[in-house]
Amino acid sequence: MIVQQLKRISLVISFVCVGLGAFAQKVVQPAITDSNWSKPYPPFQIAGNLYYVGTYDLACYLITTSQGNILINTGIADSEPVIKANIEALGFKFKDIRILLTTQAHFDHMGAMAAIKRMTGAKMMVDAGDVAVVTDGGRSDYALSGGVSTYAPVKVDRILHNGDAIKLGNMRLVMLHHPGHTKGSCSFLFNVKDQKRSYRVLIANMPTIVTDKKFSDIPAYPGIARDYAYTLDAMKKLSFDIWLASHASQFELQRKHKPGADYNPGAFIDKKGYDEEISDLQDKFLKKVKEK
Repeated sequence: MIVQQLKRISLVISFVCVGLGAFAQKVVQPAITDSNWSKPYPPFQIAGNLYYVGTYDLACYLITTSQGNILINTGIADSEPVIKANIEALGFKFKDIRILLTTQAHFDHMGAMAAIKRMTGAKMMVDAGDVAVVTDGGRSDYALSGGVSTYAPVKVDRILHNGDAIKLGNMRLVMLHHPGHTKGSCSFLFNVKDQKRSYRVLIANMPTIVTDKKFSDIPAYPGIARDYAYTLDAMKKLSFDIWLASHASQFELQRKHKPGADYNPGAFIDKKGYDEEISDLQDKFLKKVKEK
């Protein structure tokens, strides 16, 4: 009798704990104010074994290899079926994704990550600065969370540091630590090639400057100004042929590529556009530093 009562009490406690855990993991995605984030965009081959599989503005990239594929970024939570359809439209298998990467741990790039990880069994690799935020689904984010998860938490399988290499099949990507926009914002540098030539590709996390607060009013990120300064300086020194970014609008995707257009890697060789973008961010950063 006592044993049975203890079992019933234990069972009730278990249910309560599960309920509290579910409540703690409740996801509240911020309102989407830009319809281009969810607007579909036809997938296409950028250069060699690098493909665009994201939405009209939230850039997601597929890198194919002989040992499976790499997916960088996943857009918002509703993007999962869009990304899956885009990958399959290109003739690849969704379940062949082996590695998941992100340029920053905000909900507009991490929203569908947990679902895709669960569906494919891929390994999640994250810059050390964003590990905590990825693990709690954005709840500890200094800027966007409001103390709640903004996307489903994701288990991190490998922690990355500046200069670390991500290898799969014939591909080797180098992760570049570019903090500021988030504590673990990062870029990726790698080579792809087609029948004509090889291209050095930079998927750049452009360090968009926080606008709604002064740097001094962000106690949860005391080193933010220092990190922005470091990142802007580091990004000015990078060498590449093709550059892309976390948002299609940042590298003017729609100007450089029209749906249905022929394969044209040269359209993304745009050092002038990159330099102008970095210069604009530098100006905004210096203006922000002067705010009192």
